[in-house]
Amino acid sequence: MKATGGAEPAGRYRTSGADGKPFGARFVTPLYVGAALNPVNSSMIATALVPVAAAMHIAVGQTAVLISTLYLTSAIAQPAAGRLAEEFGARWVFLVGTLTVLAAGILGGFAWGMAPLIVARVLIGAGTSACYPSAMLLIRRRAATVGLKEPPSSVLGGLAVAGAATVAIGPAVGGLLVGWFGWRTAFLINVPVALLALTMALGWISKDPARERGRSLGAMAQRLDLLGMVVFAGTLITLLVFLNDLQQPKWTLLGATVVLAGALVAWELRAANPFLDVRLLVSNLALTSTYLRNGLTLLGTYVILYGLTQWLEAARGLLSFQAGLVLIPMGALSAVTARIASRRSGVRAWLIASAGLLLAGAVATLLLTTGTPIIALVAVTALFGLTSGASNVANQTVLYREASAETIGTASGLLRTFGYVGSIASSAITGIAFRNRVDDTGLHHISWALMVIGTVVLLMTAFDRRLGDATRKKPAGQDSQHLSSTAAS
Repeated sequence: MKATGGAEPAGRYRTSGADGKPFGARFVTPLYVGAALNPVNSSMIATALVPVAAAMHIAVGQTAVLISTLYLTSAIAQPAAGRLAEEFGARWVFLVGTLTVLAAGILGGFAWGMAPLIVARVLIGAGTSACYPSAMLLIRRRAATVGLKEPPSSVLGGLAVAGAATVAIGPAVGGLLVGWFGWRTAFLINVPVALLALTMALGWISKDPARERGRSLGAMAQRLDLLGMVVFAGTLITLLVFLNDLQQPKWTLLGATVVLAGALVAWELRAANPFLDVRLLVSNLALTSTYLRNGLTLLGTYVILYGLTQWLEAARGLLSFQAGLVLIPMGALSAVTARIASRRSGVRAWLIASAGLLLAGAVATLLLTTGTPIIALVAVTALFGLTSGASNVANQTVLYREASAETIGTASGLLRTFGYVGSIASSAITGIAFRNRVDDTGLHHISWALMVIGTVVLLMTAFDRRLGDATRKKPAGQDSQHLSSTAAS
């Protein structure tokens, strides 16, 4: 996360998109589509697990590896892809990632067993992870070329909408597709979406600026901090594998995590170009608390996303597409809230509101039983949709303001990494709650865990004075809002 160079000179690539606007639809649309690939793949698989288990003649519990594999890969690949985008060009990394998703969708769609499905999920995790940090870097550099510290609020808002909405809409869309066409559509859906993103990116996103050539492999490895990446990956792997099986915790893995984390800190304090800038995380607590707040909020959101989906199907007796329909309002409200939040100032208020809604949703979940009317279930999930939309926009905005221009790719990837750590932990909580059977008692145990999470997020947000300072920062020079009329809606 250490600076690796200055902002790109305006003359190095076009200052306006193919439609003549610096942040017009032709520039932002492929970025939004690419950024949506990771969250939609994270959430769509939830309604395909039972059909996959039946097709592969295995227990449903064994299909959980399809969730954890993507999360683990994404948690590692997001910041790594951000660093690669900073070094080799954001457009190039975006295109490579999209091609990887395309190949993975084909592999998973025609898979004949669990092994190729797992490989497909790994490739999907790696490929989709390239898109979001690349998009953030492309937006930051486009803003720099037109003299802005920040792009129009609608641009970042649209990126957040793409992520927030697809996280919640994924189970709904997945439930419908799986119910109508079978579980393979959870993989094949990537083919047309990736082709669309690839075509638009090739035609509408300007080529990357020329890079320095002739560097040795050793010099390149030092600039990328490959050893730091490897130790970071090892730390996350041991931590996430430990979290993924809390029913029978393997304490040696936790010990290995502590040892690797210590080695990572020691190395990064000495590295010339640290992949994980420890000094920055210690000195910039507004950025660090944003990572923690984002991870905890997504932990709560994903607990509901996966826990409630399982409960609706196994305890309530709904079919996959019916469970998906129940979650559609959650996705719609997430998108609407994200859009509204992106057009309003005062991110601190949005973050406090998001934490309050998370806590309210946790309390409401405690009242649910298999006899609860569907309309009440929809109302409860709506609270989490509001939480997701407000939190994603506000946390992304704080990140953009706090991260340096040169390291926005890595910083954006780390924001997603903390989210995926929360996602892995959510599957562990769900597994513990439903360890014997999926019933009302297990759902209520999830509710109590959510209350703790919501309380922690609310307290850390309400008493975070640094957050208040961050939200009062103003763009240097030209006001970003003057381009709002030229931004894509």
